[in-house]
Amino acid sequence: MLTFFRVLKTGTISFWRNIWLTSATVGVLSLSLSVAMGILLLSVVAQSAIAEIENKVEISVYFAQDAKENDIFSVKESLEGFSSVKAVSYTSREEALVQFKERHEGNQAIEAALAELDDNPLSASLAVRAADPDAYAAIASFVEGRFSSIIDKVNYQETKPIIDRLFAVTNAVRLAGVVLGAVLFAIAGLIAFNTVRLAIFSFREEIGVMRLVGASNWFIRGPFLVEGMLTGFVAAVVTFGLFVGVTQLVSDPVHRFVSGVELDAYYLAHWAEFLGFAVVLGAVTSAASSFVAVKRYLKI
Repeated sequence: MLTFFRVLKTGTISFWRNIWLTSATVGVLSLSLSVAMGILLLSVVAQSAIAEIENKVEISVYFAQDAKENDIFSVKESLEGFSSVKAVSYTSREEALVQFKERHEGNQAIEAALAELDDNPLSASLAVRAADPDAYAAIASFVEGRFSSIIDKVNYQETKPIIDRLFAVTNAVRLAGVVLGAVLFAIAGLIAFNTVRLAIFSFREEIGVMRLVGASNWFIRGPFLVEGMLTGFVAAVVTFGLFVGVTQLVSDPVHRFVSGVELDAYYLAHWAEFLGFAVVLGAVTSAASSFVAVKRYLKI
């Protein structure tokens, strides 16, 4: 225990004694952690944008004009029983007519044509949204097969190319995000590693002397690991504080792009997760870099 406390004390003293070198290391580590934090926040925005796009994908089931409302609600209940169905919304004939008029407001030809009709020409419908794009074919087949007597049509075939294209794009975005994130994480790790190596390079003679007088490898390495973890912790706190301001600056533009995301509120609401992520990544990266860098100078 005495040796352990000596290692802690030596590492802490070294952290404060070499304040300029420590500050430079903290600065570079903060940049590396900023890249990682930026990737994490970008993934939040990207996932929200993808979810918003996917929530707008749906197929419509149009009913015959003489279909009874009770029968339509039976179809709705049957669809809601599917685990792959996320939501089902009902639009009556009257609501469909009101929406049609609102969409074509100001079009005199359409308004005149509707005025000449004695009856509402539009059908009641169900809008079906699935959790999985592959489920739409099964849903359309189920409705057409079981409720064909009251169904006018299901527009799955018309919307299938659009659904396939949209989900192909969202899947490509997810894959690109994973690849880009992995590459940038690797770059950030290499920058941090080389920075710590350069910092320890100035202590190579001191390490050699300690080794010659009989100090154990762990006694030599321990203070550098402690210093590395302290450096990583400070860099994480600096990065976290920096992103409090960054998220406030970019929150409005992000909200205009993805209406469901309030980035500054999200960041503050999940502050513990973001701070923990930065602390763990900073401390582990810095300590691991110190471990590897010191190993080179333990050989005499």
